[in-house]
Amino acid sequence: MTRTRFSAEVLTPEGEVFSEEVEMLSTRTAAGSIGILAGHEPMLAMLEPTELRLYRSEAEIVRFAQAEGYLQFAENRALVLVEEAIAPEKLDRGTFETKLSDARGVADRAQEGSEELARALRDIRRYEAFLSVGQ
Repeated sequence: MTRTRFSAEVLTPEGEVFSEEVEMLSTRTAAGSIGILAGHEPMLAMLEPTELRLYRSEAEIVRFAQAEGYLQFAENRALVLVEEAIAPEKLDRGTFETKLSDARGVADRAQEGSEELARALRDIRRYEAFLSVGQ
């Protein structure tokens, strides 16, 4: 079944990663998983590291390992602003396993309640999510 399409744009600090019409967008917000279709109510949400899926059609899905960021949906336009968005085939598993190990080491050594610990825990969530997308 063909769905009504809407504009979706994915931006990182390095620039535009995706900009096309899609039938659906799915991701994870701080409140849980969400799927967006055309006509969705306007919203602004904080995004968690996960797999971002952009459905060109039911059979054609563009996937990204998505870092933290924000999703805005208004007037049938989705804007995804994230720290990183990497296509699964471009994920270097070895690099992210090393980054995950390093972040766990920092977390183990960091003082409770410190900014260093908060940053390390955020990095651990991101790298674990990226590795699960890259499987």
